[in-house]
Amino acid sequence: MITEYVLFDLPQGISREEVVAGMHEVAPRWQREPRLVRKTFVFDEQAGQAGAFYLWLDRASAEAAHDDAWRQRIRAAYGSEPRIRYFETPLVVDNALGKLVE
Repeated sequence: MITEYVLFDLPQGISREEVVAGMHEVAPRWQREPRLVRKTFVFDEQAGQAGAFYLWLDRASAEAAHDDAWRQRIRAAYGSEPRIRYFETPLVVDNALGKLVE
């Protein structure tokens, strides 16, 4: 599995409510991603940043989901370039499901 960390700067003056509304707006798209295990949205009001942690079955799926068209949508919506990092994820402790995911 691969954990993908995506972070982008938000425009000045955007409210928490607007950021969270945007998260709700895109959530159904991510629910339809067959190779996405989990997405955790993140928001740092003080730093003026938002993004997400994604848990994917493989890196190729992560890269395909965050292609040039996706990057352009982020630039258009928030005026910033998303930054992405990938981490091998050999084990996940999932207390909500009560199991280890390998």
